[in-house]
Amino acid sequence: MKGIVYLVGAGPGPLNLLTLRGAELLRQAEKLVYDHLAGTEILNLAPTDCQLIYVGKQSGYHTLSQDEINHLLIREAKAGFRVVRLKGGDPYIFGRGGEEAQKLAQAGVLFEVVPGVSSVIAAAAFAGIPLTHRDFSSQALLMTGHKRPDRAASTHNWTAAAAIDTLAIVMGVASLTQIRQSLLDAGKAEKTPVAIIQWGTTNRQRTLVGTLNNILQKATTENITPPALLVVGEVVNLRQELNWFETKPLFGRRLLITRSREQTSRLSAALVELGAEVWERPTIVIEAIATASTMENTFKTLTDRHWLVFTSPRGVDFFLKALFNSGRDARALANLKIAVIGSGTAEALVPFGLKPDLSAEKFVAEGLLESLKQTGIKGQKIILARANEARDILPRGLTEAGAEVEDLPVYRTVNASWPIPLPDTPDLVILTSSSTAAGLAAMVPSKKRREFKSASIGPITSQTARKLGFQVVVEAKKADLESLIAAVREYFTKG
Repeated sequence: MKGIVYLVGAGPGPLNLLTLRGAELLRQAEKLVYDHLAGTEILNLAPTDCQLIYVGKQSGYHTLSQDEINHLLIREAKAGFRVVRLKGGDPYIFGRGGEEAQKLAQAGVLFEVVPGVSSVIAAAAFAGIPLTHRDFSSQALLMTGHKRPDRAASTHNWTAAAAIDTLAIVMGVASLTQIRQSLLDAGKAEKTPVAIIQWGTTNRQRTLVGTLNNILQKATTENITPPALLVVGEVVNLRQELNWFETKPLFGRRLLITRSREQTSRLSAALVELGAEVWERPTIVIEAIATASTMENTFKTLTDRHWLVFTSPRGVDFFLKALFNSGRDARALANLKIAVIGSGTAEALVPFGLKPDLSAEKFVAEGLLESLKQTGIKGQKIILARANEARDILPRGLTEAGAEVEDLPVYRTVNASWPIPLPDTPDLVILTSSSTAAGLAAMVPSKKRREFKSASIGPITSQTARKLGFQVVVEAKKADLESLIAAVREYFTKG
């Protein structure tokens, strides 16, 4: 559909709290108009040719006025574009989404509203505070701590608010003095529990707990600043028992994953599960070289070969897809034994209904070479399907051992670019290959590389990273993702 505005709730920031519908629309966006609190990783879902337009508002500084934002949305939609208006949290909860929808309707512009996870609900949940609880709170009131600039005073009914079990107040830090005094004047007890949750659901989350009597002093001492949610009520006491997020082993850690976007999902999900904030910034793009037509001569000789060797999951994927696209199936490999490096490469065979006959004990080329030599490969014909820029240790070693080797490049890697820059220097960079390390070096000036502490999947990647000037502080005991994740966890939990 052309000429439409999607008012999409981005949720509180993390990518995994974005709705499926929101993600779907972001991947189709032609214009992306986004706010200050829209998560950086969420922006990466937009197509590379999508125009990103920042209209964020921070205290004391607005990129565009609300009228200018309304005009921008109407203009781009009437020009025929699919516009995603990405708003922090939920568009209709303290996000001025209702005002924008009104203007779109009045201008005759098609629009759709995609609800998001409100930061009010999410921040409290991530701090271990349920806004309602059968034993403590049957009522919850959502409020804003800001007053309209065109009004002299707050329009809140503080007497009514003080009678509610739980108050959840957004944008209340700047007005904390007035909010506290208003509640006390309305009869709220000084000992009423209060929590302030800063940067809720993110790795920067901080939760400060006190009472109406002392929360102002504590917030001043701890230098609590926006964005923050203020929760008032007995439910705050449940935090001590229900604080699940801030106790995760990688909570507060910011990790940069550099492998290609097609390969990040399992690694990223595991690290997020451990509490890390993950930035996905591929330093390489993997491109297929192999096609059914370019590999036809190889496929015709499969019955005369003895071994098919894969050194990476991508090699498996590109070789076998080309084979199947040629009209053949797994029966074409009936006379071949399959050898692989690493458990990840072995797992890549599973969707094709295949299992390796040989998997190297050491997950490096040298390990696979030794394992193949032990099978007696003199006179054997071997197909080596791999990247075009891979090290020559395997083909050279196999040839020296008397094998006949077809070194078959099925994919190549090229350096990527980052349309969304890094928010800051990460606590750790995850390097899963020498090519990802080289790609990162192409993006980071040599003088800054020592600032990037790295976790490497194995000794070869570590060697490359150190030569390029990066600090390698973590190295997986085995060259697979499970071992790498375990090493990262151990590094941080042991300080």
